[in-house]
Formats: sequence, C-alpha cells, structure tokens
Amino acid sequence: MGFVGLGTMGRAMAARLVEAGHEVRVWNRSPGPAADLAARGAITVPTPADAGEGAEVLVSMLADDNATRSTVIDSGLIDALPKGAIHANMATVSVELAQDFTQLHAERGLGYVAAPVLGRANVAEAGQLQILAAGDPALLDRLEPLFSAMGSRTWMFGENPVQANAVKLAANFMIASAIGTMGEAATLAAGHGVAPSAFLEMVTSTVFAAPVYRTYGTAIAEEAFSPAGFRLELGLKDVKLALAAGEAARVPMGLAGILRDHFLDSLAHGEGDLDWAAVSRAVQRRAGQGPAGQA
Repeated sequence: MGFVGLGTMGRAMAARLVEAGHEVRVWNRSPGPAADLAARGAITVPTPADAGEGAEVLVSMLADDNATRSTVIDSGLIDALPKGAIHANMATVSVELAQDFTQLHAERGLGYVAAPVLGRANVAEAGQLQILAAGDPALLDRLEPLFSAMGSRTWMFGENPVQANAVKLAANFMIASAIGTMGEAATLAAGHGVAPSAFLEMVTSTVFAAPVYRTYGTAIAEEAFSPAGFRLELGLKDVKLALAAGEAARVPMGLAGILRDHFLDSLAHGEGDLDWAAVSRAVQRRAGQGPAGQA
C-alpha cells in the first residue's frame, strides 16, 4: 500500500499500519517523518506517484483540499495507481472535493472512499481513532483490516463518500462550538470575579463531563495552547468548509459564522500555529477581558 501525508496524524496512522505487518510505501513533502517511519520498517519513496505504483490501496492524510489535489492529481499519483486499486482519503476535506474525487477515480477504474477520523495524535498512536467512513460497501469491507489497525471503531455513513466528509465537518463544527462556548462562559464567570479555572473544572466534571469538554476546558483554563494538538489555522479551515457544506445543502449555520469570525480574530493576532483551543482568547478579547479572563 501507499501512504501520502505524514503530518502529526498521518505519521502515527502509517506507523500503526507498519506495526500491523503491512508493506507501506510512504511519501511526505518534508523528508523527516518518512525517515522516521523507514526506521520502523516502512519503505520511503521519492515522489507521490512512486507511492501509488502497483499499490492495492492508497491512503492519503493531507492538510487540505489544495494539498490533496496537488499530491493526488497534479503529481500523477492517481494515474500511477493500477486499475482496481482503492484510494482511502482519510483527511478532512470539502464535500466538493469528495464529489470531484469520486468521479475522477471512477473514470479511471479506481475505488474511492472517504474515511476521515476523530481523535488527536495520541489517540492515533494508540490505534484508537474513530473512523467515519462512506463509500461502496465492498470497498469498505476490503479496507476493514487497515481501519482496525488504526482505529477502535469504524462508523458507516452511506455509499457516497461525500457523506463521511459531511459528518466529519459537522463533528468538527461541534468541537469548535464547544471551545467557543467554554471561552465565552468562562469569560462571563470571570466578569463577576470567578476564576475561569474554577468554573471550567466544575462544568467539565459535572454537566459537561465528556472528553472534548475536559480536554479543551483544561487547555483553556491553563492557557496550554502549545504545542498544538490541532492547529488553530486548520480549525478555521474546517469551520469554513462546514459553512460551505451548509450552503451547498441550503442549511443556514449562524453559529458557524460567529465561530469563523473568532478564528479570524485569532489569526489576526498571530495565533494560527497554536492549538485551536486558543480561539477562546478571541472571545475574551471581544469581551474586553485579558487572556486569563481577568478584566
């Protein structure tokens, strides 16, 4: 199999496949992550097309639509794949790209499925990702051994790859909303003299005692935004993709519009490389409060 895109998530996912005994040819724009995987038993290749040459399966985990189109289409990778091969795109991309790729692959006699994931790098390293899949059921059945090596559960959402991408964008929109809500609520409490950390500890231990709230509530309370588990700049990308998906389906998303503005505020303050929990700072700034939630 070929694996292209060895960022924080892709590197961990490819490592799981190597450890499971699969022959994995890896490519990444910067050579460091590929060299690390080579030490574990992966095969490094110089171009994306080399990763696809003769492969039964291609996995891509790239940053955004542009990187995915460039790596899969412009590099010649899609043309290097043999007929009957399956491309599992596990990145968070637009529904528009999913539609285009479904058609492009079908025209070349290739299988295409979308299988974006939920979970941060530590979850990927443990092989505990939640995989959100959609595509031809026969193709998904063939991919199940790979999915099992990378995740704890594969959720099936239909036969059209677009459906998996829509689900992932909806889920990331909810995570962004939770971060924004906690930032605003903690700022409200701080405005009345309550320490944000005390407020967030209470709500994430009681009415919002869920992994997302606990993880990001702790990050907000402690201002622990670096190193980033998921960069704020990518969070903006996903919120904008959710807005575009909503527009395509004639679904108004008023909250997403507010979140987009918060993310833009964060980028304007040079916070794009911080964890996306740092968007809580934008909420505090708009309320006239300092980064720690104090007036």
